[in-house]
Amino acid sequence: KNRTVFQRWFRVKARLLGLKKLRRYDIYAPLSGAEKTYPYDQAVKLVLDTFQKFSPAVARAARRVFDENQIDAEVRPGKRGGAFCASVLPGMTPYVLQNYTGDVRDVATLAHELGHAIHSMLAARHSVFTFHSALPLAETSSTFAEMLLTDRLLAQDRDPAVRRQLIADTLDDAYATIMRQAYFTLFEQQAHKLIQSGAGTDELNAAYMRNLREQFGSAVEVAPEFKWEWVSIPHIFYTPFYCYAYSFGQLLVLALYQRYKKQGARFTPHYLKILAYGGSASPQHILEEAGIDITKPMFWQGGFDFISGLLDELESGLD
Repeated sequence: KNRTVFQRWFRVKARLLGLKKLRRYDIYAPLSGAEKTYPYDQAVKLVLDTFQKFSPAVARAARRVFDENQIDAEVRPGKRGGAFCASVLPGMTPYVLQNYTGDVRDVATLAHELGHAIHSMLAARHSVFTFHSALPLAETSSTFAEMLLTDRLLAQDRDPAVRRQLIADTLDDAYATIMRQAYFTLFEQQAHKLIQSGAGTDELNAAYMRNLREQFGSAVEVAPEFKWEWVSIPHIFYTPFYCYAYSFGQLLVLALYQRYKKQGARFTPHYLKILAYGGSASPQHILEEAGIDITKPMFWQGGFDFISGLLDELESGLD
C-alpha cells in the first residue's frame, strides 16, 4: 500500500538532482555539497546535549560510555568497518564501535549506537536472559536517538540547502530502514519456499527482480544485474528474518516521536519505561504500557504520513 510514498520520493529526488528518472545506482546520491562536517569532539557534545534536553537519565547513560572509555571511533589501518554496540552483561557499560569521519551521517551513527547502549543500561535491572530487548524493539532506542538529533539539526540550521540535504538524508534512511528491509523480508519468505521446492539461483534471481520492480514501480530504472543484489545482503545468510525489525522499529519510532512532539516532557517517562522493560515482556505488552495498540493499521500509517509530510516540505521548495 505505502510503497507509493517512497516511489514519490524517488521522483522528487530525480527532480532535485536534475534527472528525468533515478537509476537504482542513484537512489542514495547526495543532493549537493551543502552538507556540514563536524569534528569528533563537537559531535559528541552535540549528541550528549541533544540527549540531555530530552532526558537527563538518557544523557547520563550515554555519558558513561565515554567516561569508561567504552567507545572506539577512530579510523585507523586494520580496523574493521561499520559500527555496532555490544551489550555483554547487565550492569556492564556496553561497548560502541564506529569509524568516525565527520559527516552528518557519522554524527547520526554515533547517536544511533549510543541509543543501543542506553537501551541496555536502562534495562540493566533484569537478568542476563531478559535485559536484551526483543527483536522487534531492538532498533527502537537507536532510531529514536537519531530522530532527536535530526530534529535538533533541523531546528538550528535555516540554510535551505543544508535543510534540504538533512531532509533528504532522513528520507533516504527511511527508505533504507522501512521499505527496503520489508522487501528483504518478503524476499526471504519467497526464497525459502522456492528452495524447499527445489529452485535454484535462476528462480531466486527472478523472484528478487520481481521484488525490486514492485518496490520501485516506474519511479526507478533497475538494471538487470541487480537480480544478484540479494547475494550481497549478509542478514539474509547470517541473521535470517532479522530485517523486519528495522521496518518495525523505524515506523514505531516515527509514531513515538510524533507523540513526543505533541506531549513534550509528559511523554518521556512512558518512553523510558518502554526501554526499561528490556526483553522481559512481549513487545505488544510493553507498548500497551505507552498506550500504543500495534494491532491497529492506523498506528502504522502514522509513520508513512510523517514521511509524506517531509516530502511535502521538499516539494514546496521545487514549485
